[in-house]
Amino acid sequence: MSLYSQYIFAPLMDRLLSSKEFEWRRRKVVARAAGKVLEIGFGTGLNLPYYSSAVTSLTLLDPEHLLPATVQKRMDACRARQVVRADGSAERLPFYDATFDVVVSTFSLCTIPDAEKALSEVRRVLHPRGTLLFAEHGRAAERSVARWQDRLNGLQRFWGCGCNLNRPIEQWIEAAGFAIQELDRTPCLGAPQIVGSMYVGVATR
Repeated sequence: MSLYSQYIFAPLMDRLLSSKEFEWRRRKVVARAAGKVLEIGFGTGLNLPYYSSAVTSLTLLDPEHLLPATVQKRMDACRARQVVRADGSAERLPFYDATFDVVVSTFSLCTIPDAEKALSEVRRVLHPRGTLLFAEHGRAAERSVARWQDRLNGLQRFWGCGCNLNRPIEQWIEAAGFAIQELDRTPCLGAPQIVGSMYVGVATR
């Protein structure tokens, strides 16, 4: 973990993803979580206030340890009945098959190096009747915007600690064997179109 990611990028992203345009999307999916839940790429723990006591256990997984004091406070205040942190990579989840009822991913698939492999792993650790809840940004539907995303993606990856602008989130979720049951593509108001193309929804195995 670089000094840049820990002391500059993490605080900036924590503030940005706390804005109303991102917050309501995270809350919309996280509030639906129940049972045994895994959150991949949980970052600075911005989702933690939106989990309810319907979550019997919540496992948080991220290879980075960002804003540790802030994360601990949010974990302590979380209403899930049990909250634990696990180290590991989303591409190689350290859990048995069919372990979880729900997997949550919010603004993580843009950054996970091999997101397609991670989605395959998510499907593996989900119960056969399990659910993937997601809120992500990715490739725009408009071709002109998508072309700019492609052009600027290298710069975004550099300044954004590996974050990609142009990943086809819906396509990758379906290719991993999920059936998308709900999908909201409402763009992020007030943000440039290249970063404001949203994918918010529910998918099942």
